[in-house]
Amino acid sequence: MDIPITLTLTLVFGLVCFMVGLSKAGFGGALGFLLTPILALVIPLNKAVGIMLPVLMLGDVFALAAYWRKWEARQMWILLAGGVAGVIAATFVLVNVPVDWLKKGLALLVIVFLCYRLLERRILASLNYRSQPWHGLLAGSTAGFTSALAHAGGPPIAIYLLLQRLPPAIYIGTTVLFFAVLNWLKVPFYYAGGLFDFPLQLRLIWMLPMVPLGVWVGKSLVDRINRRIFEQVILVLLAISAVLLILE
Repeated sequence: MDIPITLTLTLVFGLVCFMVGLSKAGFGGALGFLLTPILALVIPLNKAVGIMLPVLMLGDVFALAAYWRKWEARQMWILLAGGVAGVIAATFVLVNVPVDWLKKGLALLVIVFLCYRLLERRILASLNYRSQPWHGLLAGSTAGFTSALAHAGGPPIAIYLLLQRLPPAIYIGTTVLFFAVLNWLKVPFYYAGGLFDFPLQLRLIWMLPMVPLGVWVGKSLVDRINRRIFEQVILVLLAISAVLLILE
């Protein structure tokens, strides 16, 4: 089924590209979680994840440039070992589950994320944590699944790496590298599952410069915006998107 290029789709895709740039410039967290739900409001979710992947891979270039070689190799291998299994499982779900169910599942995922962000400090403070290798495999597989399903794999990796008490730059660099590699790993599985809509992507490719524009704007504003208020606005938008996905 061909998806028509409407003004709404063009504007939403341009906004998503811009937001990818913002997230790679330091406005990550809840902002990255908002991208797929917004796009899924105007096109089917299984098409949305396919069209989003090249945009995220372009954003990865800027993030890797900023944190080159600032990562923990051992943690990377553990996380990726689980990540591959998660990507395979999520691709199977995207190909075989009806689109309406996928949207409801995405809404549920957004609600779980919102609950986590509201309780994040209490959860992390209450944990009496001792690191085990299988924790990384679990975090990687969960992140691989949610990332391949909706490009929303941030929370499992954030929780795991925060508990490893890595230096801030290494924490961010490891996260950046993990998702850059994971995004490349998605490509053959998305292709085999028919999740790429190449005609649609070619018709919207002219919007990709919004990614570097978002990076430039993000770097200009990262130290000027109240991050707490910004995060709260994004969480409200996430809640609205979850409701719209359920009601559609």
